[in-house]
Amino acid sequence: MVASAAVVGKWRIVESATWSRDHLDLCGPAFLKIDADGTGEMAFGALTASVDGGFTPSGVDFDWNGADEGDQVTGTGWADLRDDGWLEGEIAYDNGDDTSFIAKPWPFSAAC
Repeated sequence: MVASAAVVGKWRIVESATWSRDHLDLCGPAFLKIDADGTGEMAFGALTASVDGGFTPSGVDFDWNGADEGDQVTGTGWADLRDDGWLEGEIAYDNGDDTSFIAKPWPFSAAC
């Protein structure tokens, strides 16, 4: 499987170099979701954002646009597939914080 196809799906952000797990999950489980067309969404802390990306040989590069504590924010990010099947990447706010992160696959459930 090509890495770009392997990053499509929902990923549970479990670690960040900047923020604790409690902060990541402040308003719900922290996640990054990448759709087959490179768009998606992410949420962690008080941030919710839409993602618009392009696939690379090792993963995805993306711009994001959203709200954090009610303030409009934008930024960039990337995520590469590791050999163990997890993602490793970086999320950066324009003119602000940036952090590396680790995310594990978030299995899909068809339960009601």
